[in-house]
Amino acid sequence: MRKTDKLKNNLHKMRGNLILRIIAVSLASLLMALNIKTFVHTGGLLPGGASGLTLLIQGIGEKFFHITLPYTLINVLLNAFPVYIGFRFIGKKFTGLSCYVIVLTSVLADLLPAYVVTTDVLLISVFGGLINGIAISMCLLMDSTTGGTDFIGIYLSEKRGVDSFNITLMINAAILIAAGFLFGWEEALYSIIFQFCSTSMVRILYKKYQKATLFVVTNKPREVCEAIYKISNHGATIIEGEGSFEHCERNVVYSVISGAESGRVTAVVKEADPEAFVNILKTERVMGRFYQPPAD
Repeated sequence: MRKTDKLKNNLHKMRGNLILRIIAVSLASLLMALNIKTFVHTGGLLPGGASGLTLLIQGIGEKFFHITLPYTLINVLLNAFPVYIGFRFIGKKFTGLSCYVIVLTSVLADLLPAYVVTTDVLLISVFGGLINGIAISMCLLMDSTTGGTDFIGIYLSEKRGVDSFNITLMINAAILIAAGFLFGWEEALYSIIFQFCSTSMVRILYKKYQKATLFVVTNKPREVCEAIYKISNHGATIIEGEGSFEHCERNVVYSVISGAESGRVTAVVKEADPEAFVNILKTERVMGRFYQPPAD
């Protein structure tokens, strides 16, 4: 009975977590679609990624062939290969939820009416980019993505162990340069500002693939190491030292953790040793074994 009850509790938690994720990514899809129908359309911008390429193809159809192509059909087709990468290399539940985001965003972008908030293209580029980054971050924090180059960024981050979203920024910049040749450089350059603001917001809000180096000066090194491992599944190295002022023995606990875990790790370290001195540094790259929780 106890094993059965435990299994039921785990299933309830999984269902509740999945419902929360679906609600969050649905809000993110709505936010992204509203952003497309307000800021992006008003400024004539391309948001980058599959969405930007979809709008580029729509623009080509309207300008050169005088036909209106449906956003949903183009966006779904463009995401076919990134979705394959997701199913093959990242995670099935992660990719399935991402497919839901792609389809819902596409449908909402077709159904929602256009609305003008402001006609200042610089304001549109900055605030539209920030909103786009918030929507993308909401999806990433719920273990999903908005599709397109985000799949590529996550795949590279998983394989290389580093934050690779700057690579997607360069891919998006290449798409926007192509748009500059076709539709004019002013809108393309504003679109690069839009994409830069979006990527910057993602880097601020989503820190899974960013790493932090932790130095803890403590008299309770074993307790601190156990606290770090309990939260992050990362080990630590204990370094023996001497305090320069009091000339007494000190221990330094050294560890590298995910940037997303730094707040929680700091809290449990202070619980293990309230007198500990904690220093957290940004880490550019690590080589060797580093535990990264896989996408589901």
